[in-house]
Amino acid sequence: MQLQQLAYFVAVAEARHFTQAAERMRVAQPSLSKQIKALEADLGAPLFSRARGNVTLTPAGEALLPLARRILADADTARQEVAQLAGLRRGRVRLGATPSLCAGLMADALARFHRAYPGIELLVEEGGSRDLVRALARGQLDLSLIIMPLQSDDPSLVTEEILRENLVVAAPSHERPKGPYMEIEALRGRQMVMFRPGYDLRDATLAACRQAGFEPRFAVQGGEMDAVLRFVEAGLGVAVVPSMVLDGRPGLSGTPLAPPGLSRTIALAQRKDVEPTRAAQAFRETLLSFVVEAGHEGTLPQGVDLIAELPGQTDPPGEAF
Repeated sequence: MQLQQLAYFVAVAEARHFTQAAERMRVAQPSLSKQIKALEADLGAPLFSRARGNVTLTPAGEALLPLARRILADADTARQEVAQLAGLRRGRVRLGATPSLCAGLMADALARFHRAYPGIELLVEEGGSRDLVRALARGQLDLSLIIMPLQSDDPSLVTEEILRENLVVAAPSHERPKGPYMEIEALRGRQMVMFRPGYDLRDATLAACRQAGFEPRFAVQGGEMDAVLRFVEAGLGVAVVPSMVLDGRPGLSGTPLAPPGLSRTIALAQRKDVEPTRAAQAFRETLLSFVVEAGHEGTLPQGVDLIAELPGQTDPPGEAF
């Protein structure tokens, strides 16, 4: 029994006419009839009754028809799946992420994706959320991890919130915190290391300090994430940073701000007016599965929560930046 024979059988069963079925299948009618006879011989039973020019199904044909349709549908699904996988042997995905996410979450997700699809080229753009959103809107990125709220009124952009992360005060590890939390007021008069203008974390820190009634003092400012962390390690001052960036940095300690504290929401953004490539879809699925698995297994960095595990909560635990 061959798939082509089953396809010819279904065509005749639906047309109830050999010549019309042959035209539909784009094959000569004698060849189609020959394949149907071979199928009947293989099954040991006639499939069609040919009486006075009328073609009808025999009981054996009636029994075979739904099975043949199912086999052909499964074969078509298999072909499509293999074709999609074959299409992922080559290609590219253009990804954006903030520096803190590149150093943590993105690196592990990229490693998993690369193991599954080693032929896909990964292009990563690192920058602040505002810059990444602009690049996404211009079509320069396929996907981007950004910090909410979305800094754009472009209706073509859509976001999926995936994680909520606490912001902590980073200090050299030899400076023992006085308690489990730090009041924002404790930053008054302290030397601080500050990110460059336009950085989301800079805006978050300035807003929190001003809300508490003071302007922060800067020992040094203008750095990206890695530079800020190194300046703190060197003792130049403290900095408000995402909790996940302190993983693997024994020279730093992080103290959460007193409740309600500060937090930020991490989202995956993409354009909804452009059909994503198969490679981009595969990366989105890889990233989300990685995040969900880590959330369920409790392996997310300290201070990071899976938003999907916070049902019914309408407000974030702290003011989100």
